Amino acid sequence: MERRREERQHSWWRSRRPKDVKIRMKAVGICGSDVHYYKHMRLTNSIVKEPMVIGHEYAGVVEEIGNEVTHLAVGDNVTLEPGVSCAHCSHCKEGRYNLCDEMKCFATPPIHGCLANFVVHPASLCFKLPENVSLEEGAMCEPLSVGVHACRRAGAGPHTKVLIMGSGPIGLVTLMAAKEFGFPRVAVVDVDENRLKMAQELGAHEVGCVSTRIEDVEKEVLEIQQKMAAGIDITFDCAGLEKTMRTALKATRSGGEVCLVGMGHVEMKVPSTAAAAREVDILGLHRYRNTYQLCIDLISSGRINVKPLITHRFRFSQEDVVKAFNVSAMGGSAIKVMFNI
Repeated sequence: MERRREERQHSWWRSRRPKDVKIRMKAVGICGSDVHYYKHMRLTNSIVKEPMVIGHEYAGVVEEIGNEVTHLAVGDNVTLEPGVSCAHCSHCKEGRYNLCDEMKCFATPPIHGCLANFVVHPASLCFKLPENVSLEEGAMCEPLSVGVHACRRAGAGPHTKVLIMGSGPIGLVTLMAAKEFGFPRVAVVDVDENRLKMAQELGAHEVGCVSTRIEDVEKEVLEIQQKMAAGIDITFDCAGLEKTMRTALKATRSGGEVCLVGMGHVEMKVPSTAAAAREVDILGLHRYRNTYQLCIDLISSGRINVKPLITHRFRFSQEDVVKAFNVSAMGGSAIKVMFNI
């Protein structure tokens, strides 16, 4: 039976394209979107209609390579960019491949994710890790990419005052990226005191605890503006809730920008007319593009340290998978939950 299984596996591998690589998974992080699928079976317009493996923050070891792969070798530690674009549409040709309508991304229905022993992926989307970057750090390149792309998308400069709504994993990597991009003053607000403490430890200049009540927006905007003691040029909404978006639009100065990073609510009612009258621009964000090598370099050089974000670790067993997702779903002290496979 074992021999037949091995024969099937090798036949399955040979059927793959010559530019693919087979990766043995070693580190897989849980993302907020994974938790959303776990709890609600959907995220925005992506709906889980049949059993699906989740997970898209990952790193592993090269097990086999296609015969046209030249930049990787068996045994290399790699991190993988999870989205495969068509490479032919207008978005791809313009370099904005993250907007490709034919994008196939790990753990986005109906595509299976990477919480498995092995995955096969295009070699062009596999990035070799330097010796001083661990596999766990390699897996963190995916969430860090979101923060890096958000800062790039906002087009901020060295005099930019930044507000970050939410200090979960994406809010914290956005904080890290903002500081690396040279923003002189970054404030972070959240409903959770523990996560705000983490934001302070990671270098936030100001933090503030807010409520979940929409009625408190006006009062909290004044408090945020007083803390910053200056106009807020860019607000990154890393929660994507109606309340956080209302706060972001009101707190940002006239002529500033609000970058919607989080996807908490599919629909929301926000004061868009008032924001438009003040020429507050709203920027959307869809994953990232051309970020992975930069993220590896930032981690390898020590300019960004993602290790403090990894707060919980679990093995790859049925019991531990359930525990890990429950821990991640509860929030609190859990920032990034990581599987060691």
